[in-house]
Amino acid sequence: MERWAFAVCALGLLAAPVAAEAQPAAKVYRIGFLSSTGCPIRPEIMGPFRQGLLEFNYVEGQNITIECRGARGATDHLPVFAAELVRLNVDVLVSVGTASAQAAKHATTTIPIVMVSVGDPVGSGLVTDLARPGGNVTGLSALAPGMVPKAVEFLKEAAPSVSRVAVWIDLTNPGQTLADQHLDAAAKSLGVTAERSDVRTAANLDAAFAAVLKQRAEALFVHALPIELRDVQRIAQFAIRNRLPTMALFPQFVREGMLMSYGPNFAEGYRRAGTYIDTILKGAKAGDLPIEQPTKFELIINLKTAKALGLTIPPALLQRADQVIE
Repeated sequence: MERWAFAVCALGLLAAPVAAEAQPAAKVYRIGFLSSTGCPIRPEIMGPFRQGLLEFNYVEGQNITIECRGARGATDHLPVFAAELVRLNVDVLVSVGTASAQAAKHATTTIPIVMVSVGDPVGSGLVTDLARPGGNVTGLSALAPGMVPKAVEFLKEAAPSVSRVAVWIDLTNPGQTLADQHLDAAAKSLGVTAERSDVRTAANLDAAFAAVLKQRAEALFVHALPIELRDVQRIAQFAIRNRLPTMALFPQFVREGMLMSYGPNFAEGYRRAGTYIDTILKGAKAGDLPIEQPTKFELIINLKTAKALGLTIPPALLQRADQVIE
């Protein structure tokens, strides 16, 4: 910048147009961001996402803009928002969660789609193959075989007396239902029965609370529901009042007061999305980029919640935890 200023001063005002021609304005890319959890995007998502872009020198307000559209749990609105982002002719469309990815795929066959936090991309019909997705979709899966059964095992280890578990799941979301298929076998092997409640938005929570009490559940297993953090806090408070150990598949839920979570490092997934975006903006086809599956899963335990539940977490389980909240 100092050389540029010196050149203008030395050559005079007539040199300015020549310099401007020699330094064309850098292209500003438009990134569409489609999420079922609403906009503005929560810090635990947007922070890692921006960091991933920054690693490739993409800075919001300089050479990229981010257009966010979010449904705040109302997944039936996602197709409308996806179509809106397509009309904006974004360069890349980032979708968070299975429902958002499906809406994005239905909205366009030409704009590259980078999906994040998708349960089962093949089983939900988003791609035909993880290694070579084809079409215009690629990205990162959030689940892998064995994750849900392991989460059930950890819940039983933390609360050995539990025999009835209430499971909260969005039954319209294949990313959850496909993963949930592995839950029953794991529960049965541990002497646990599971009863499900269809929870799609925060509007379903009161009915779900009532169902838990009617089922006389002794623990609660919560899939990655598209709800606000204040609603997660409501669930945590309900569970503590009713002495229900909770297991979630999303780490932010346990940071908001649930007992335990087991799953991939979601922040790393949002950061890794920047690699896909950069590769696509440099000319790669989305369908040629393999979909990543998580290889490391994190167990997080909230000891404050354990204390409120009157629950003593076995030392062996604490030693296995990647993070303990005290």
